[in-house]
Amino acid sequence: MKKLPIGIQNFEKIRLDGYFYLDKTKEIFNLISTGSYYFLSRPRRFGKSLLLSTIKAYYEGKRELFKGLAIDSLTDDWTPRPILYLDLNTGNYNSCDSLTHIINDTLTNWESLYGSAPTEVSPELRFKGIVRRACRQTGHRVVILVDEYDKPMLQAIGNESLQEAYRDTLKAFYSVLKTQDEFIKFAMLTGVTKFGKVSVFSDLNNLMDISMDARYHDICGVNQQELDENFSEDIAELAAAQGMTCGECGQELRRMYDGYHFKENTPGLYNPFSLFNTFAKGEFGSYWFETGTPTYLVKLLKLHKYELNEMASMVTSGDVLNSVDAASTDPIPVIYQSGYLTIKGYDRRFKNYTLGFPNEEVEKGFVKYLMPFYTPVSESKSAFEISNFVKEVESGDTDAFFTRLKGFFAGIPYELQRDIEVHYQNVLFIVFRLMGFYTEVEYRTAAGRADLVLKTDRYIYVMEFKLNGTAEQAIGQINAKGYAEPFAADKRKVIKAGVGFSKTEKTIESWIVQQ
Repeated sequence: MKKLPIGIQNFEKIRLDGYFYLDKTKEIFNLISTGSYYFLSRPRRFGKSLLLSTIKAYYEGKRELFKGLAIDSLTDDWTPRPILYLDLNTGNYNSCDSLTHIINDTLTNWESLYGSAPTEVSPELRFKGIVRRACRQTGHRVVILVDEYDKPMLQAIGNESLQEAYRDTLKAFYSVLKTQDEFIKFAMLTGVTKFGKVSVFSDLNNLMDISMDARYHDICGVNQQELDENFSEDIAELAAAQGMTCGECGQELRRMYDGYHFKENTPGLYNPFSLFNTFAKGEFGSYWFETGTPTYLVKLLKLHKYELNEMASMVTSGDVLNSVDAASTDPIPVIYQSGYLTIKGYDRRFKNYTLGFPNEEVEKGFVKYLMPFYTPVSESKSAFEISNFVKEVESGDTDAFFTRLKGFFAGIPYELQRDIEVHYQNVLFIVFRLMGFYTEVEYRTAAGRADLVLKTDRYIYVMEFKLNGTAEQAIGQINAKGYAEPFAADKRKVIKAGVGFSKTEKTIESWIVQQ
């Protein structure tokens, strides 16, 4: 098995220490040879830091590190240039001082190389002076690389005053990229999200955004061709460890980790972090998801009272996906750019995108992560509760199932009590979406259909839920509209269930079951 660079984001270390490097240098050469200013948005753990580290090594003139890679035969320009690298990924931005300290530390390090001037009192003036002196002292224009430019803004979501302070600081700081053009050879900013409108990008109209550019859709991540050409032995070893054929193993890898699309009509991409961990450990797991889901996503969903079932097939425009407005009431752009949703379809006529979960790792992990925020069930017990739900429907124990479901509505948080209908829908979405990984579930698929159809080896459940209605009304609707009739010829037993939910009691009030 090859030596995989799990958690290693430094190109030089990868090359010198014999780790596997998936060659992206042809795309990097296209970047540096056709433009000067770039922005790239990609989810965390997708290779953004390694991309910048590779560009840094190129502009340091370290040709020996690129031997055998595509770029080595594409250019003879390996001139070392001054590089200003700002890494905002390491900070914990809980106060204005946190960002100030990191910027000050970085500027001080640069000034130790290129000097300072007494009149340069603000971060942007110091930055401007450094750029000019670095160019004049070395005789070469400067390369500027910014990793995770947006982390302070993201951590301040929900705190308007702090986010405004960060925005003002970063907006002024990044304005140097435009005003000092004559001294800059190349610049690239990466991050998870793109803040737009009146935010940090408002003055940076010279940046080319390649986040949804077909030419660079796979500059980070692993496409199917790269997987087939570079990891056949790893797939064979994983298959042997899991008792699978190579074909079965490939299908499971696609189901778990493939499916990211950052541009319409482009091949899907695998998450490299999960892929490499799976090969290294010889088993499938939620490796990317377990590195930590940002709490700001849940804050956004709850702040805007978002109906979770809309995430499964959200339709939105490219303008929305491309820019996050700090004052927006729409959480979808942040969730998309963070990697929890991806492009599933595109309507060329109306220029609308259909979004959905990219793969099982993300969908299962994200919905499971949401459970403790919407129900009284803790994260440690969520898997246990879902397994009990599945066992109860598999055995036909409907009373136990609905009694357990009733408990999921207990203790509704105070901030959600005014939006009981949204909360009610969200709890049902979480429970049945998670059950869908172990049983066949169709939840609110079309008008004129039952609220839910759940299939096991022995039973088919047809369920109708009535908010502030009675179980009698719900079962009456199932029978009146013939919701169970499509399954009359099925050999499995059909169970109809009508459920009444009381807004006053804020829980399931009763249920009626007919077989």
